[in-house]
Amino acid sequence: MYKPTIVVALGGNALLRRTDPMTAEAQRANVKIAARALAPLAEKHNLVIAHGNGPQVGLLALQAAAYTDVEPYPLDVLGAQTQGMIAYMVEQELGNVLPFEKHLATLLTMVEVDPADPAFQDPTKFVGPCYTKQDADALGAEKGWTFKQDGRSWRRVVASPEPKRIFEIEPVRWLVEKNAVVICAGGGGIPTVYLPDGTRTLVGIEAVIDKDLAAELLARELNADLFVMATDAEGVCLDWDTPRQRTLGWVTPEELARHDFAAGSMGPKVEAACRFVRATCNRAAIGRLEDIEAIVDGDAGTNVVCEIPKGRRR
Repeated sequence: MYKPTIVVALGGNALLRRTDPMTAEAQRANVKIAARALAPLAEKHNLVIAHGNGPQVGLLALQAAAYTDVEPYPLDVLGAQTQGMIAYMVEQELGNVLPFEKHLATLLTMVEVDPADPAFQDPTKFVGPCYTKQDADALGAEKGWTFKQDGRSWRRVVASPEPKRIFEIEPVRWLVEKNAVVICAGGGGIPTVYLPDGTRTLVGIEAVIDKDLAAELLARELNADLFVMATDAEGVCLDWDTPRQRTLGWVTPEELARHDFAAGSMGPKVEAACRFVRATCNRAAIGRLEDIEAIVDGDAGTNVVCEIPKGRRR
């Protein structure tokens, strides 16, 4: 019997809310909520879960800054650490609510990027702690880091290149074929490049891949029937924070292209949804984690499709 495949990208705020303390206990409490919401999907579908890691990488960077006896670990290593940490909690809490015989698996996931990607010429992703202008200038000169102003402080920025290839995609497919719930591509994947010396040597690189764009690539490579980005918003809104604000129901990529969405929040999600739909003509959706079952049924969130089915609201 055919089981549809769903890829769910859990936003960082679905795992650690903005107002929560950055503790293991707070994160596990949120993961338990996410597990209870996702468990019914795993019973009826092939489920693949990706997730964000922004708050967790930020915490590790802050901890590293407080211990100066060794150089901070590079971002690719921090990405691998947070993939393991978050997926451990997700796998364990899902296992606590799913039948014992349901298999779960976590894959550390490397994602190839192009070292010539234009993003490396204009870093935009904030990482790590806040500094004064004087300290930022000193660190920039010492380590070659780039800093930009973030409010009243200065923070390091790194490139956010396009995801090109998921190295572990075949093992993900094998696990899905065996009906396992797979947790992978955390934080956009570990950014990696090949050395330009012709040796096919793979190394990590200081960058942050957008989680939603990496999850879209994952969904596309799996030819998922549905790609869901679970966040803390009801869906994609027009005229945000005005009396005319409204949430889009069913919409096409062409309709979304007529509007501008904030690069730091909904913009990457809209872009990822449109890419997936254009490539596969399958459905993508954006909405709240607590509405996930209604989103799967098409009754909640913003649903992006090639052609809007008759009777579905815009």
